[in-house]
Amino acid sequence: MKKILILGILALIVSSCSDFIEEENLANADAETFYTTSEGFNALVNANYSELREIYGNDAYVFCAGTDLYAVGSGRGSEPEGLSIYSQLNSSSVGVDQLYASCYSAIQKANIAIHYSDITAQTEELSTLVGEVKYMRANAYFLLVQTYGGVGIVTDYIASPILSFDRNSAEEVYKLIIADLQEALSAVKDESFSGRVTKRAVQHLLAKVHLTRAYETFADSNDFATAATYAENAIAGQSLTIPFAELWFPGNEMNAETIFSVQFDETSISVDPTELGHKQANYFGPYLGGSEFAGDAGWKSFTLLATDFALELFTEDDERYEATFMTEAYMRYFDAFEVDDTSGLEVRHYYAPQWATPADIAAYALAHPEAQIHEWGTYAAGVVSSDYQTIPAKKFDDPSVQFDDDSRVSSRDIVLSRLAETYLIAAEAYLQTNPVLGLEKLNAVRERAGLTTPLTTFDIDVVLDERARELFGEYHRWFDLKRTGKLVERASMYNYLIDAANFNGANGELKILRPIPQAALDLNQNKDFPQNPAYN
Repeated sequence: MKKILILGILALIVSSCSDFIEEENLANADAETFYTTSEGFNALVNANYSELREIYGNDAYVFCAGTDLYAVGSGRGSEPEGLSIYSQLNSSSVGVDQLYASCYSAIQKANIAIHYSDITAQTEELSTLVGEVKYMRANAYFLLVQTYGGVGIVTDYIASPILSFDRNSAEEVYKLIIADLQEALSAVKDESFSGRVTKRAVQHLLAKVHLTRAYETFADSNDFATAATYAENAIAGQSLTIPFAELWFPGNEMNAETIFSVQFDETSISVDPTELGHKQANYFGPYLGGSEFAGDAGWKSFTLLATDFALELFTEDDERYEATFMTEAYMRYFDAFEVDDTSGLEVRHYYAPQWATPADIAAYALAHPEAQIHEWGTYAAGVVSSDYQTIPAKKFDDPSVQFDDDSRVSSRDIVLSRLAETYLIAAEAYLQTNPVLGLEKLNAVRERAGLTTPLTTFDIDVVLDERARELFGEYHRWFDLKRTGKLVERASMYNYLIDAANFNGANGELKILRPIPQAALDLNQNKDFPQNPAYN
């Protein structure tokens, strides 16, 4: 395989894992000796799990910005312009290197583990551990190929930086991803998720990889059908039975519908709680106050706010609306999670839904004279933003977190794969192969949300709308629009800051793929690693 410079090679952080990943610094240990023991190899595998925290724990812009669902508030928040509006997107733009650096760091950790697997103590669980590592390497390459297109492939343990490297094609990268996942599928355990990679997690990711490749020019003719098969295997006959609000209540991330998540908890981040946690709770809402509100409200960034389009997707009978958004913000924000009966609490802000009539709003104001009323159409992204003036998303709120300005402090798990998304992957794949079965999957997701009138027909826009309702704020949207060829159309139609012309790049190309980071190009001494055409 061709080799690539691993950006930002860091000292290996070794971890131990139970229900969560807990950092353990073994920097003084002799790696050549320690990793050849069963204990040492287990620690090395757990270090691979810890890398997931670095991939997903920082800013959410690379996953969500520049789409139809999220935009910055006017006059207060600040998103990186390149990722959020495309007009200034270039190889040095803020955030374009986030996945490049973190994924290659994860790949390096995976390659170290695979290298030592041949020389470590040969235990009964060794093949399972290697399968888990190959899943994580495949996940990193999948993020890279979706974001940047073809990238350099490395499968060797590199002890020192390689300063001259080549670029592989996207087709080659997909082949590696699928090969790694197929090996993982035959090795990992077939059991309920408890923090480690399982067969269902591999099947879910294989379904998504084949679904994504199905849209590419080099797709296999069976990719849609293969995606549907893997999705069905991951579903394994399990129905969607947990109420949506219960899925997202803080502390319930390890529910029966979670297929794979990045593990956190308060104990595992206690050594450095502003760096070892994550930022998912920081986004998707307005500023909720300063340090004077410590313990009363979480810090939010005034960025990745819900667009009008995102809010309009929900109807009155859709239970996901109330479970996703903080429609009533109490004087103490976190009382929404910590008090069983909220009926007697003072309401600080009320965001009237689109189905509220003038009479409904008047009655609410009479019953809650202390509340500031925000009428429909006045609280989505694009309004002149100040505290609480846009509707907060509560889906990822962490009541255990004290106020801390823009830091990685949340200790809730980041859910990467869950059963409802597997249903939606199957629906999208069946759209091309068996629409009747696709409707069954789509309607199952809707029925759990309280939408009892089944759809009788669907297309890719219906699928994307359903993914928007079900997966709001989860780290999928940019990839969804890019995969389906809907990025330019939907972002320019529904994001008030984006014009279709913003996507126009060099050489008549559109800025769909993100640019290869300039730092990676500058470090390449053979100077023969082409930039994506839109940025030349």
